[in-house]
Amino acid sequence: MSFCLVRILVAILFLIGSGCALGTDVVPETLQSQVDPSVTFPQILQNPEDFQGTVVILGGEVLSAKRLEEGTRLELLQLPLDGSNEPADDRMNSQGRFLAFESSFLDPATLPLNTRVTLVGEVRGVTEANLDEMVYRYPTLTIKHLHVWPEHEFDQSESSGPSFGIFGGGSSGGRSGGGVSIGIGF
Repeated sequence: MSFCLVRILVAILFLIGSGCALGTDVVPETLQSQVDPSVTFPQILQNPEDFQGTVVILGGEVLSAKRLEEGTRLELLQLPLDGSNEPADDRMNSQGRFLAFESSFLDPATLPLNTRVTLVGEVRGVTEANLDEMVYRYPTLTIKHLHVWPEHEFDQSESSGPSFGIFGGGSSGGRSGGGVSIGIGF
């Protein structure tokens, strides 16, 4: 019976591992060779005109999405990317804001406030606009690819998906014993 449990556990771990490996690519293979990984957001922020035409990967959080006559404009709070090109959760790590333009129709309702995205974009230059009571120089990009990250669900009182656990126990006193159990919950 214990050999059967081990086989089930190995199968579950294999399925979990293969599910992670089969995740979608954030940057399409066709664009990877066009990206200049040496260009950082602080460099673009300081001199956007110097990087005009450069293709970069940036991450951020949507501050606004607006439909324009010529396409859709996103205002994003820049967030550093991790090794998977996923934007950080901590807004305090931001180094500024930028604008990204998509020539096709993106429904602003599909990109609500705080949606985290990773984009491959071509630096167009800079756009000056008001940010509260000051003029802000927004680095401006044309979107080549936009990856929208699923919303994190924090502080859930109940899990909405399967959970896995391995539990162990033992006893002390007049009797000796112990046990291991494997649980799968839905």
